[in-house]
Amino acid sequence: MRRGGEARGPLTARGDQRPTRLSPRSRGRDILRGVPHVIFSGIQPTGRKHLGNYIGAITQYVAGQDRGDPAIYCIVDLHATTLTYDPAELRDRVHDTTAILLAAGLDPERCVLFRQGDVAEHAELCWLLTSVTALGELNRMHQFRDKSAAQRELVSAGLLLYPVLQAADVLAYRAHEVPVGEDQREHLELMRNIAERFNARFGEGLLVVPEHRIPTVGARVRDLQEPERKMSTTGGTEQGTVLLLDEPDTIRRKFKRAVTDSDDPPVLRRGDDKAGVTNLIEILAAVWGAPPQSVEAEMADARGYGDLKAAVGEAVVDELAPLQRRYREIRADEQALEAVLAAGAEKARAIAAPTLADVREAMGVGPPRPRSG
Repeated sequence: MRRGGEARGPLTARGDQRPTRLSPRSRGRDILRGVPHVIFSGIQPTGRKHLGNYIGAITQYVAGQDRGDPAIYCIVDLHATTLTYDPAELRDRVHDTTAILLAAGLDPERCVLFRQGDVAEHAELCWLLTSVTALGELNRMHQFRDKSAAQRELVSAGLLLYPVLQAADVLAYRAHEVPVGEDQREHLELMRNIAERFNARFGEGLLVVPEHRIPTVGARVRDLQEPERKMSTTGGTEQGTVLLLDEPDTIRRKFKRAVTDSDDPPVLRRGDDKAGVTNLIEILAAVWGAPPQSVEAEMADARGYGDLKAAVGEAVVDELAPLQRRYREIRADEQALEAVLAAGAEKARAIAAPTLADVREAMGVGPPRPRSG
């Protein structure tokens, strides 16, 4: 029971009740034309999944299963090789991530779930798309600049080409919609540029120009200790990052210690000058499936920031409890996880192969197709 005794299911069961931004050019017109509406998104297997991943991406994946035709979700192990990593740990993280996604509500019978490295079309299409990608665009990507600056030994070419592989991931499936967090907006714009440039050079309509889908609530969950930064397992603080598999008391403690501000008396409202409070309100709104304004109104009689922190902590504990229970059941069976990924890869290849064949034909790569008739 939540919010004054009102029963609420977890976020993953509410599907599309969380508002999102999606261009009307995408969903509505495709339905009118009878065109299947393809959804694609990828998720990194590196790092432990946290609340920002859950609110910004995973719950969108679950909701997309009933809208996508098909909904395609990829664990991007090739992307994970662009930074220093341990091969055995990478495989473990793929299994961890697969189990998290299944525990959150992805159903392999209702979506395509696979490992990127199992579908060779991604890597080949990435190389072909470099021919219509400007070097200057890649150099200007914020993530490239940030991640390359953090490397002490080797700045790999993979870091620079990461957005091109990301474009190939999506364009291989002629996806119309890409559910992402706010931090991926720049890469989505580059992806659109690549598709438009390819079509202009090699043939209009060969590649679908995708639209992003960004949640209006919880699009960028902030670090609880440093709310000017996004929540992250790599660039965030340990106490400011709520992991999906944290123990309930750990989650409560992290929210109890969340940074707010020094207003006296406390003011429970959102604002650019109140990053910590805004973050807490938006997390609670996302978990409740309610507008942030409703959360502000409901918390108006709170005694202070302590009440807000406690409310958010309890809501998140309740939200994650079913996922944690299911995860423990799923994760132990790695053979079953591999079977899910293998079946998904077979479905993915069946969709991506014709796209790659069309791209090769248009670009004059390989032998020409036999003429019919």
